[in-house]
Amino acid sequence: MLDLSVVIPVSNEEDSLGPLWDELRSALERLRLTWEVVFVDDGSRDRSAEIIRGFREHDDRARLVRLKAQGGETAATDAGFKAARGRWVVTMDADLQNDPADIPRLLAMLDRWDAVTGWRVNRAAGDTLLRRISSRVANRVRNWLSDETVHDSGCTFRAFRRECLRGLVLYRGLHRFVPTLLKIRGFRVIEVPVNHRPRRFGRSKYGVMNRAFVAFADLLAVRWMKSRLLAYEVAEDLGGGLLPE
Repeated sequence: MLDLSVVIPVSNEEDSLGPLWDELRSALERLRLTWEVVFVDDGSRDRSAEIIRGFREHDDRARLVRLKAQGGETAATDAGFKAARGRWVVTMDADLQNDPADIPRLLAMLDRWDAVTGWRVNRAAGDTLLRRISSRVANRVRNWLSDETVHDSGCTFRAFRRECLRGLVLYRGLHRFVPTLLKIRGFRVIEVPVNHRPRRFGRSKYGVMNRAFVAFADLLAVRWMKSRLLAYEVAEDLGGGLLPE
């Protein structure tokens, strides 16, 4: 088994992929681990898949998983989880706003925690005022409805022990709530500060208003799941040994 898989959903990111691959290789080589980068092409209409194939021609640690049609970020993330072969799994965006140099900090926390999620403490450098305000409001609403204390639910720069992902069932839009879904299942999750950089190419795939309405509906689904969580203790179990073959 490999030490590390980095899973990156890709949707029309042809301009950012070259710089991202260079930064990733530089950061990962210093870790002295066995690793792979799983690029999941979510129905891109540009040269993204072609560029990733070019990476693999020179380095077989670059992998391409290409979806037949655009399924959204949750689908791409789930496909990457299923393809990953590492005992640790990192997820990050392809737009260069996540800093590969933060990966060692995330992995270091997996000695004591099951999952680590990023907290973009310097968003002034990478986002507009409207986006920062909307995210702050969204986080407060999310924490109120889900009974959580998450500082940055929109950050998908995360690291996991592989066992966290076994049996994890995702539905459309729920990639935002993976830390909460893991907590529901009893895993230990922590937030750590990560760097957040200005977008260099293209535009965000999410608008402020359309993301708010969809995320709120998803939040209600997560709240329902938490309210229906089974909670019981077995008082006695007689005769529960293995049956003879």
